[in-house]
Amino acid sequence: MTESRKLYVGLDVGGTSVKVGLFLQDGTLVGKGSVPTPPIVDEAGYNAVTNGIGQVLAEADATTAEVLGIGLAIPCPVPADGIIRMQANIQIDAPGLEAALHAFCPQAAVKFVNDANAAAMGELWTGAAKGRTSLVFVTIGTGVGGGVVIDGKVVAGAFGAGGEIGHLYMNPSEERACGCGGKGHLEQYASATGVVSNYLAECEARGVEPIELTGPSDSKDVFQACREGDEVALAAMRTMADYLGRALSLIANVVDPELFLLGGGASASADVYLETLVERYRAYAINVNADTPIEVASLGNDAGIYGAAYVALQAAEA
Repeated sequence: MTESRKLYVGLDVGGTSVKVGLFLQDGTLVGKGSVPTPPIVDEAGYNAVTNGIGQVLAEADATTAEVLGIGLAIPCPVPADGIIRMQANIQIDAPGLEAALHAFCPQAAVKFVNDANAAAMGELWTGAAKGRTSLVFVTIGTGVGGGVVIDGKVVAGAFGAGGEIGHLYMNPSEERACGCGGKGHLEQYASATGVVSNYLAECEARGVEPIELTGPSDSKDVFQACREGDEVALAAMRTMADYLGRALSLIANVVDPELFLLGGGASASADVYLETLVERYRAYAINVNADTPIEVASLGNDAGIYGAAYVALQAAEA
């Protein structure tokens, strides 16, 4: 048995599986795993989560008594009071799971956090924003999400809407509906789905046959077409960069972060659009924050477990 340590568990809770990370106080990852889960609404679901933690602890030669915090990154709004009132793509009984985790690790503080907010905190702890105290994390995938960190703390908001930048109202002339039911929202233009939509609209306007796409969020092929000099694809990319650059300039006027970080699946293609995005951001920003860096996040798919553990560490030390 190793000497007793202060350990923190980060859980990234998805609809069918949970990723588990075990961390030291300095952010060192000492164990990692993933377990499939049924809906987390009863003993079977709770046990699946605690068993997954137990497996990672056993592999790291650690005990439940050493775990001082457990953080859970979940894909739904988590307000400042921690009471989850809305769920979309996940089935979870948060109070029941919290009780099960307390029973499994009696010394641990348990904290829920929105998954995008968790990713922001992970980057702050050990990723691309390490050493900063404020940032705005932008996740670009099927939609656009975000996490806002001020003075080292994530901004959850009174109703859990802190960081929901994908639903900034950007185009009052838009007639198509966003997934949330609104119209003209940022993610309609700047998400992976939005890039494809921009591209297909450009093809129709120019009377050009589009390249073969595998689905409505297949931005990867559109970005590859940009690399190959396809002017229609480049126009779609410029539309994305313009909307996102304008949105970031608005956010900067409210938050004034030290750094913007780009994550999510489409951040892998940042080589295509980052230069244009920076140019458009600077065109819209006021002079005082026009040079705010815009960079690519570094933790990839592990950002959620890092951030969830860090939020738990903060809760344990509060």
